[in-house]
Amino acid sequence: MTRRTGIFAGDDPFELAQSWLDAAARSEPNDPNAMQLATVDAEGMPNVRTVLLKEIEADAFVFYTNYDSAKGRELIASGKAAFVMHWKSLHRQVRVRGEVEKEDGPVADAYYKSRALKSRLGAWASRQSQPLTSREALMAEVAKMTALHGTNPDRPPFWGGFRIFPTEIEFWADGAFRLHDRFRWTRENRNGAWTITRLNP
Repeated sequence: MTRRTGIFAGDDPFELAQSWLDAAARSEPNDPNAMQLATVDAEGMPNVRTVLLKEIEADAFVFYTNYDSAKGRELIASGKAAFVMHWKSLHRQVRVRGEVEKEDGPVADAYYKSRALKSRLGAWASRQSQPLTSREALMAEVAKMTALHGTNPDRPPFWGGFRIFPTEIEFWADGAFRLHDRFRWTRENRNGAWTITRLNP
């Protein structure tokens, strides 16, 4: 087995990712849970954008978005995604690739309820990724949704979560003179055993 010590030690990559995220929460000044999510469209053209990771589960990474957005449509169509989380304050990053499934049940309902009211109403108002005539038009739609749904809106049917079940996770830490440390965890499918490989920088 590849020998790993210090910040790379551990037998569970999800626990290791959580420990790195916890460390980032103590040192990163803004949005330590920000991740750059990559998808591809129907022509194979890649897209990347920043979203917020909301939970690391025992076997998946979870975030939330509008299913009708560009990323939502691309995730549903391909069933695959990749993301990277880079923490400049720690000189570390985590890269993930894997399969994707929607979370549109009770877990998504509970997370939606935990959000600020204006964010919940904003989810109803925004036709994410669609053309918008003006800021005023958006705020008018928020006012309309507020009047329609009140102070305790249900989760929109077009808004919810995605779980990424990784088949590859790479942990990277900056090294002097660009001699970085990299460990890649891979498995054939979400139920497979992990193989850990140390990579050249």
